[in-house]
Amino acid sequence: MTDKYAEKYTLLELMAATIAREFRDGETAFVGVGPPLIAAMVAKLTHAPNLTIAVEGGCIGSSPRRLLTCIADATISERAYCSTTMWRAFGDQQRGFFDVGLIGAAQVDKYGNLNTTALGDYRKPEVRVAGSGGGNDIGSSVGRLLIMMVQEKRRFIERVDYLTTPGNLTGGDSRAKAGLRGGGPSGVITTMGVFRFDETGEMYLEKCHPGVTPEKVRDNITWDLKIAAKVGETELPTQEHVDIMRTLDPYGLYLGGGRAGMADPEKGFDFYMEVLEKSYQTMDELFRRKGL
Repeated sequence: MTDKYAEKYTLLELMAATIAREFRDGETAFVGVGPPLIAAMVAKLTHAPNLTIAVEGGCIGSSPRRLLTCIADATISERAYCSTTMWRAFGDQQRGFFDVGLIGAAQVDKYGNLNTTALGDYRKPEVRVAGSGGGNDIGSSVGRLLIMMVQEKRRFIERVDYLTTPGNLTGGDSRAKAGLRGGGPSGVITTMGVFRFDETGEMYLEKCHPGVTPEKVRDNITWDLKIAAKVGETELPTQEHVDIMRTLDPYGLYLGGGRAGMADPEKGFDFYMEVLEKSYQTMDELFRRKGL
């Protein structure tokens, strides 16, 4: 290990750095607010300065200088190339204008199908989840789909309870037969490792995070997981990656495990404003150093 790698990082920071490396310079990416946007910003501020980031609210090429709390946060339009409508952004997305998309889910299955709608029977669900939002559109139409998830056995199931976002459907050529424009899932990045998809459309384990074994990963999946002949090890985040993430999210509300703090009634509105004001100061300093 060289000195460039961080000695201290959280699992969520490792996951975000791994995802950041998936973005390529010059691409146009459709990402969600929170950890996905932080990962995309890390890419833009390191190896992919010409990455164009688009968000569901309709802004293209955003470079916000404050922690974002939702897709309609006014700050998302700051220094954007274009601030358009949601329907226009999704219309362009459905026409195939976005190279890559990044979303999360409550469940994923072995073909990369995602569920963000309901756990259990849809008519009498155990839990009603957030819903599709832009997930179905993104999974159907982007050039390649990246999936970001916490690794838990209850989330990795053989068949999702409800198909919100199409992955490789039932495998084989089922996605093409359904007439979906996009290329489908490219990778699933979790708190344990990196998964890819083989020629049948089924997920397999490509890499494990440091200290994680394939057996441990398999214990956190409900189906008979395919494993690469030679499982690699995920590259650690660099110190620059970690510094950028902690500048973008100074209170660790998204990547430090403290997100619930934003809604803590004991901290109240003053804490909320403190978070926003501090993040603006630290992000403004970062962007100035990067010449943005």
